[in-house]
Amino acid sequence: MEAVKRFFASRWGIICVGAVIGVLAAILQKLGNPANMGICVACFERDIAGSIGLHRAAVVQYLRPEIIGFVLGALLAAYLFKEFRPRAGSAPIVRFMLGVFAMIGALVFLGCPWRAVLRLAGGDGNAILGLAGLATGIGIGAWFLKNGYNLGRAQKTYTSVGWLMPLTMLGFLVLLLANPQIAGEAQSGVLFYSLKGPGAAHAPLFVSLLVGLLIGVLAQRSRFCTMGALRDLILFRQTHLLSGFLALLVFAFAANLVLGQFNPGFTGQPVAHTQHFWNFAGMVLAGLAFALAGGCPGRQLFMAGEGDGDAAVFVVGMIVGAAFAHNFGLASSPAGVGPNGIAAVVVGLAVCLFIGFTMRKTA
Repeated sequence: MEAVKRFFASRWGIICVGAVIGVLAAILQKLGNPANMGICVACFERDIAGSIGLHRAAVVQYLRPEIIGFVLGALLAAYLFKEFRPRAGSAPIVRFMLGVFAMIGALVFLGCPWRAVLRLAGGDGNAILGLAGLATGIGIGAWFLKNGYNLGRAQKTYTSVGWLMPLTMLGFLVLLLANPQIAGEAQSGVLFYSLKGPGAAHAPLFVSLLVGLLIGVLAQRSRFCTMGALRDLILFRQTHLLSGFLALLVFAFAANLVLGQFNPGFTGQPVAHTQHFWNFAGMVLAGLAFALAGGCPGRQLFMAGEGDGDAAVFVVGMIVGAAFAHNFGLASSPAGVGPNGIAAVVVGLAVCLFIGFTMRKTA
């Protein structure tokens, strides 16, 4: 166990994890997941929101097994390595709101940080604007961190608190198995299923679940985090997490070349739009929210799996944010962002800046 811990704490460990995620994401796409969306935490949580009826956008409804696997894989790794630590109580309402606006920003861009990298690895030039916005938002968040921003210390709590998000994911898995999709039907029992669009594109259930479990284990061990990679580079000039971030890009690109999934260009890219400013601005909002909350959407799922109740609140905020985004017309489409989405980005930036400026401890 100690040797395993040392490996995943090393630079080669984080590089291997990024490489595995990049290759598996490309394979999931080949097996049926949406193009340039082998793995997208924000998009998959949006699909989950649709599958349980929180929104009724018919093209994005599927209870994604990858998200379930992320949490349960992290739970398994945390118990194996004696790192399951139930904790909570660090400004939960703030974390919830950050989750809501992180999702809104991501859906204006049409992807989380993971998908921004995977879109670039698939040849989508619009992802360059998204990644630039992500770095800008994280840079603003890093400035707040440097100037005393702090959500407070989480407290040790009951084991049951740490288990609530994994149990929720187990419940989702039971729902998925008990209500399988019926060919040609948009609803099966209590779950909704897309018949067309991104929600209808998915790899086989058990393949997706196993990939999610594996990534959950590896990411929990290595502390893989796309937001943390840029934050550490900006604040501390440290490149440990950045090595995993870059490995994800390089290996996903290589896998896409091998699998015939690399299609360079700006126009006609799958589930993407070419309104460059709003690609940038949406990810500024998402990056700032991730930085203020202390982790990218993937990292929040992994922390929730290891007992962090505050991360679980952020995850719930993202799922609720997805419902708001589609019920109120905030999410973009391949045609671009609408007026409601533009207003939501402005409001979201104002809320995040308010949180950043007012939650600072001064000497």
